[in-house]
Amino acid sequence: MSQFWKPGTERPRPCLVDDEEGGVLFYSTPPPSSSYGYASLEKQRQRLPVFKYRTAILYLVEYHSTVIIVGETGSGKTTQIPQYLKEAGWAEGGRLIACTQPRRLAVQSVASRVAEEMGVKIGEEVGYTIRFEDKTVQGVTKIKFLTDGVLLREMMDDPLLTKYSVIMVDEAHERSISTDMLLGLLKKVQRRRPELRLIISSATIEAESMSNFFRTRKKNDGHATDDNNLKMEPSILSVEGKGYPVEIHYVQEPVSNYLQSAVDTVLLIHEKETVGDVLVFLTGQEEIDAAVQLLVEKASDKTSHFSGLLVLPLYSGLSRSDQDLIFSQTPKGKRKVVISTNIAETSLTLEGVVYVVDSGFSKQRFYNPISDIENLVVAPISKASAKQRAGRAGRLRAGKCFRLYTEDYFVKEMPAEGIPEMQRSNLVSSVIQLKALGIDNILGFDWLASPPPEAMIRALEVLYSLGILDEDAKLTTPSGFQVAEIPLDPMVSKMIIAADTLGCSEEILTIAAVLSVQSIWVSARGKHKGLDEVKLRFAAAEGDHVTHLNVYKGFLQSGKSSQWCYKNYINYHAMKKVVDTREQLCRLVRRLGIVLKSCQGDTQTIRKAILAGFFSHASQLEEYSQNGMYKTVRNSQEVYIHPSSVLFRVNPKWVVYHSLVSTDKHYMHNVIAIDPSWLIEAAPHFYQLKRPNPAIF
Repeated sequence: MSQFWKPGTERPRPCLVDDEEGGVLFYSTPPPSSSYGYASLEKQRQRLPVFKYRTAILYLVEYHSTVIIVGETGSGKTTQIPQYLKEAGWAEGGRLIACTQPRRLAVQSVASRVAEEMGVKIGEEVGYTIRFEDKTVQGVTKIKFLTDGVLLREMMDDPLLTKYSVIMVDEAHERSISTDMLLGLLKKVQRRRPELRLIISSATIEAESMSNFFRTRKKNDGHATDDNNLKMEPSILSVEGKGYPVEIHYVQEPVSNYLQSAVDTVLLIHEKETVGDVLVFLTGQEEIDAAVQLLVEKASDKTSHFSGLLVLPLYSGLSRSDQDLIFSQTPKGKRKVVISTNIAETSLTLEGVVYVVDSGFSKQRFYNPISDIENLVVAPISKASAKQRAGRAGRLRAGKCFRLYTEDYFVKEMPAEGIPEMQRSNLVSSVIQLKALGIDNILGFDWLASPPPEAMIRALEVLYSLGILDEDAKLTTPSGFQVAEIPLDPMVSKMIIAADTLGCSEEILTIAAVLSVQSIWVSARGKHKGLDEVKLRFAAAEGDHVTHLNVYKGFLQSGKSSQWCYKNYINYHAMKKVVDTREQLCRLVRRLGIVLKSCQGDTQTIRKAILAGFFSHASQLEEYSQNGMYKTVRNSQEVYIHPSSVLFRVNPKWVVYHSLVSTDKHYMHNVIAIDPSWLIEAAPHFYQLKRPNPAIF
């Protein structure tokens, strides 16, 4: 595809890696340093759009406490601004420059790129820290990349972040829970440390609202300054990107079936448009598989004009070999069509894409604190997302974006921004983090967007029932502080602490590590029968958690073999991550004084430890139920065991689940069978005996 590379630039080399949720992150890296010298790298840096703003950025950082930089994707702001700051002396005298990212793999890839540009080894002058991995050297590292969540955890030891001179919060437009919490906390830190500089950087941020949030003086105070003539008023700088123009096309009338319309649009592009690959945005695996099937049927007819189509799916959970196809060079005479979820909005660059087909929808998680159910909802995207999607077509040359909605809808009805994660998520982990940071008045905390009070109350109830908060809503000693130290869901952390008393910490740490990845099973597109048969080899009558232990044991016995994983439909990269995470957890719990012990396969003890964290997630099978319907004990919600569970169709009388996700039904994920008498034993404050069965107060 060399005709699409911009003249004078180095040939991009694609990389592809799993992200922490089991999805994929794509980015382009330059060839190894040996293929060009420092001068060539320096020229590349100077060609980036952000370079001409270097002096302006450094001036604003010098004289303003907060600088908001609005920069398009591809402007170079993420890799260049930390280097400009170091060159200007912000890392002298033992100080550090921090740059946060919402995603772990973005942290690693950007840090590697910056280290390469600076000609240093990763982990020395340029380092990174993500959950369970620290690649920095005290006194040596000058520029540090880290996730928002890791910086939040650092505040537990150093509330004022005294070692940092400048903190750059990148990709703030993604509005993850950690980003929103971090911005609120940094605003508090800045009041105590006015010399701390903040750079808030994003592709599509609403600069005015962010500026208002960080404004510490009333407007009629004018441009307030501190004793060092530092302006407290935030400044805003807009940096242009390097995208090519993208022609936008809308449908004249609303479409009744966006999936079919997407397929028809791809066929029309192939028939009418010049050479160039196509990227289609749909909402999830089921839709993507259906669209792939429709296009493959067209392409399989060798006599047809459409035989030139090479159709590929893209969603989290694909096998590595399927992922690799996305980046293989498009064969001569073929047109690649990648059908993707919104993972392709910001996390990847597909070099050959010239045409984008945007359905206008994405699948989003919405948590209902009343029912304690997380719904996966197909929802309309925002204008910000629509802009990001269109931008994928203008990376290498002028492109076209075909929107499957009307211009009138885009202008008048489509929301400007998406709903922040803070307003549609379970807040249990956020509340415990704020409590650990000494913020007791959580409802009075300065939020960028206020979380729903119901979600806050629910989070406080859960933490109180787990014994993590006391009656005054303070962290309990020692378990509350121990749970706050473990960077996992508080229910999982409570399960780990209970395992110490019960003597099964070895097994529970394995289960906790497995629960921290999206899935250890490979997506079984068209292979459900094979996957079901394989699962039976590992299946434990007690349920999914014990089955996970069997898979882990098999993986170790195979010598951590990728071939063994392939044969057994197991995600090799997920299993490697499980092993790494487990090792890190072992080190962490030892520091907390937890002794590692094995219960030697006593599954009753293992299930009791799980119950210690998840007792509020108990469900009872409805008597005479023909379709496997359960009711949750807490609020009599109708729920079902998910088909991916080894207990699907087994239907034990009593179960405890790890999470509830709603699609066509309310499904319980990761389920174990329990004895109901254990509920009273595990949580006498939560359950009482009512007739022969336990029930909630």
